[in-house]
Amino acid sequence: MARHLLRGMAAGLLAGAAASWAMNQFQAMRPTRQCKGTREFSGGESSARDRPSSQKHEGGDDENATVKTAVAISRNLFQHELTDREKQIAGPLVHYGFGALVGALYGGLAELLPFARAGLGLPFGFALWLLGDEIAVPALGLAERPTEYPPEVHADALAAHFMYGITTDVLRRVLRHVL
Repeated sequence: MARHLLRGMAAGLLAGAAASWAMNQFQAMRPTRQCKGTREFSGGESSARDRPSSQKHEGGDDENATVKTAVAISRNLFQHELTDREKQIAGPLVHYGFGALVGALYGGLAELLPFARAGLGLPFGFALWLLGDEIAVPALGLAERPTEYPPEVHADALAAHFMYGITTDVLRRVLRHVL
C-alpha cells in the first residue's frame, strides 16, 4: 500500500509540474484583462504573459501572487529582499513548486480514494480554483477580494485551473503506469 502511495505521489508530482507549464501556456493565449489587484498562483515568468495574475494594482504594484509569495518566503525565512532579477526566477519557482506539490497530493489521494480520479481532473481543478484562487490567495493578502474582479476574470482563472486539473490527471495516469 505504501509503495503504491509513493508511486502515485511521484506520478502526481511530475504531472503537476508539467500541468503548471501547460496552465501557463493556456493563460498566455488568453487576452489581457485590465483589473485591480492580482489573481491566483500562476505564471510569474513575465508580466506580459501572466493571465490574469499579473494585472496591475491601482497603486502600480504589478507583482502576481507567486512573486508576492516568493518575496514573503525570502523575507521571512532568509531575511533577504529579492532583487527584480531574483523575483523573475523566484516567481516561477513558487508556481511550479506549488503545482508539483498539489499534484503530488492529488496523486496520493488518487491512490487512496478511487473517487478522487473521477471527472478526468475537472473536480480537482475546480477545487484548486475555489480553495486556492478564490479563498486562500485573497485571505493571505496576495490578491483583492473575489468581488473586486469582473466575472470574466474568474472564468479565465477557472478555465486555467480546469486545464491544470485535466493535464495533471491525464499525465498522472500515464506516469503511474510507467512508475
